[in-house]
Amino acid sequence: MTQAFNSDFTQPLQQLMQGVGISSFKALSKTSGVSEKQLRRLRKGQVDQLRVENLLKLSQVLQVSVSELLATFSSVDANKPWLPHQETESLTVLKQEYQRLQQQLENQRDTLKQEFQQSSLQILESWLVQWPTAAYAAGQNQQLPAVRLLPLVRPVEQLMQEWGVEAIASVGSEIPYDPQWHQLMEGIAQAGELVKVRYTGYRLRDSKLLHRAKVSPISNANKG
Repeated sequence: MTQAFNSDFTQPLQQLMQGVGISSFKALSKTSGVSEKQLRRLRKGQVDQLRVENLLKLSQVLQVSVSELLATFSSVDANKPWLPHQETESLTVLKQEYQRLQQQLENQRDTLKQEFQQSSLQILESWLVQWPTAAYAAGQNQQLPAVRLLPLVRPVEQLMQEWGVEAIASVGSEIPYDPQWHQLMEGIAQAGELVKVRYTGYRLRDSKLLHRAKVSPISNANKG
């Protein structure tokens, strides 16, 4: 048991360093931002004494998972019941902290993704509102040269679909008026009365309103 705590893990660390083209511990320290003192602890198998953020840094630089680092550089085998309870417990706490940070990073990525989507949607706002009506007009007259442009915007439509952006209603369709999702361009309509869609509206993931669909009462729409 004493030999386990005096183990030298320098060689496996050097092998990982060679795999990513790092030739010295000083270079590893500079690249990862982890002090040489912390690296010495890693070489001694004292991985449980490293801060989780340092393990994450080493994981990224050495291109291995944190779980693999824990398994490779630990002088404690949690599967052996005769090992000191304190050492086993410290590794367990370390793994739990790593899992917590992983979840935190995942949540941050989701937040950044949503913020990016929102800012992108603001940039595309004019296209979102105007394009479906232009496409509808072009589709009604196949002789118009503009109809040849329709396939060019399919990637944008696919992007909207991947982001969970969906049209409230298609241009030209007749649907029951719902003031939550529809905006009257003219006239008066009661909820449930048929209206004709002039401009497509959008919502995000079936719930969040982005733009109301612009509609007209059927009588006024027929006059137009």
